[in-house]
Amino acid sequence: MNVIGKILPIDGYNVVMDKQPPLDFNASLTHLYQPLIGIQAISLYYTLFYEVGHVQKVQTHHTLMTYLNLTLDDIYRARIKLEAIGLLKTYKRTEDGRDYYTYNVQCPYSPNQFFREAMLSQLLLHHIGELKYNELYSRYVKDSHLYGEEVTADFNEVFDTITPSLPVAENVKTKRQCTEKDSMDFSWIEQTLKQRFIPAERILNSANKKLIHQMKVLYDIESVDIEKALLWALDEDNKLNQEEFKSACHDMFISRNNGQSIRLKEKITANTEVIMKKPETKEEQLIQELETISPKQLLEDLSDGNHASEQDIKVVREVMTRQGLPAPVMNVLIHYVLLQSNMKLSKAYMETIAGHWSRVGLKSAKEAMSFAKQEQEKYKSAKNKPRKNNNYNYNNSYKKEVVPDWFNNRKKKQPVNTGLSEKEQQEIEAKLQKYLNES
Repeated sequence: MNVIGKILPIDGYNVVMDKQPPLDFNASLTHLYQPLIGIQAISLYYTLFYEVGHVQKVQTHHTLMTYLNLTLDDIYRARIKLEAIGLLKTYKRTEDGRDYYTYNVQCPYSPNQFFREAMLSQLLLHHIGELKYNELYSRYVKDSHLYGEEVTADFNEVFDTITPSLPVAENVKTKRQCTEKDSMDFSWIEQTLKQRFIPAERILNSANKKLIHQMKVLYDIESVDIEKALLWALDEDNKLNQEEFKSACHDMFISRNNGQSIRLKEKITANTEVIMKKPETKEEQLIQELETISPKQLLEDLSDGNHASEQDIKVVREVMTRQGLPAPVMNVLIHYVLLQSNMKLSKAYMETIAGHWSRVGLKSAKEAMSFAKQEQEKYKSAKNKPRKNNNYNYNNSYKKEVVPDWFNNRKKKQPVNTGLSEKEQQEIEAKLQKYLNES
C-alpha cells in the first residue's frame, strides 16, 4: 500500500472522543487488539486517547512523530490499522491551503464483547493459536450457561419496520448496514433451505446473518461454500451451531489455500487511478457487472426484472456447486449459454462447458469472457476450413505421430526362410497354382 505523502508533518490535528471506554479496555487493547494490529498502532491509540480533553489547541503531526519516535509513514500505517479495526474515525478539512484532521477515538470492545464478535475472535485465534486463545477466553469470558438457557428476543421477533415519513431518511444507511446487506445474497441461501424443507426464518435471524457475512468476508469464500458450511453446521433441530459453522468455513479456507493460515496483512494495491477507472466500452461495463452481481440477480436482470424461476436457480446452483465455479465465472457461463441456446438454460450444455472451465481454472469474469471468445474463434476457424483438407491433414498427422512403425509395416511381405532352394520353391508354387485352377 502506498503511504508516502499521505500526511505531512505540518498538517494539523485535534482529538475527540464521544464516550468513555469500558473499565477493562486496557486488557482488550494489550491482549486482544495488539496481536492483530501491532504495537505501533496500539501506541498511537494510547497517545491520542490521553490527549482527549487535555490538549485543546490544534497540533501538528510533527508532535506525534516526536512522541512516538516513528516516521510519518509509520504513523499513517498505524492510523489506518486503527481505522480498519474500528478504533478510530478520521475526518479531514482544508483551510487556507492547509490540511487539518480530526481524530475521533473509538471505544474498544470489552474482552467479553470482543469474544462475541465472530470475525475478531476468529482472527485472534489464528494469530495467537488455540492454546493461548482458550487461556484468554477462560480468563475474560463469563460462562453464560450458569444463568440458564438464553431466551432473549430478537429484534425481528418484536418489531416491524415501517416506511419513514421523511423522504430524506429513505437513503440513510450506516456503512455497516450497507456492507452486510448488499454484499450477501441471503435470498439465495433462503431458497436452498426451503427446498430442503428447513425453516429459513429460524436460521437466518439477524445474529446468524451477521455471523455468515463476517465469515464470508474473513475467509473470502464463495456463496456456494457458505451454503455448504451452513448445511454442515445445522443440528438435529435445524438450528445453526455457530462454532461448527466457523470451523466449517475455516476448513474450507484451509483446503482451498493449501493449508495456509489466515493472518491480517496490509493490502498491496495497484495505482488508485487504474482501480477507480470507469469502464469505457460496453464489454467493460458487462464484465464489471458480471464481477459484482449474484447469479440470481443476473437471471432476474435477463428476465426483464421478473423473478428467476426456481428451476433455473436450481440448475445454476447444482452446476456451480458440482464444478466449484466462482460467482463471476458462473455469471459469464449463464450469459454465454443463454445467448447460444436462444435464451434457454440447458443444464446438459451448461455442465459440459462448466466442466471445461473448471479444469482450466478460471477465476474472474474477465478471464471467463476472454476464454469463451478464444474457444468461439477456434470453433469458427475449424468450421470454415474445407473438410477434405482437414481430414487429410488430420489423418496424416495422426498417422505420423501416433501409429508405430510395426503397424505400418505389418502388411508388407517379409521374406520367409523355408529351407528350400529357389527352384524347389517355384515347383511348389506351380503345383499349388495348378491345384487351385483344377478345383
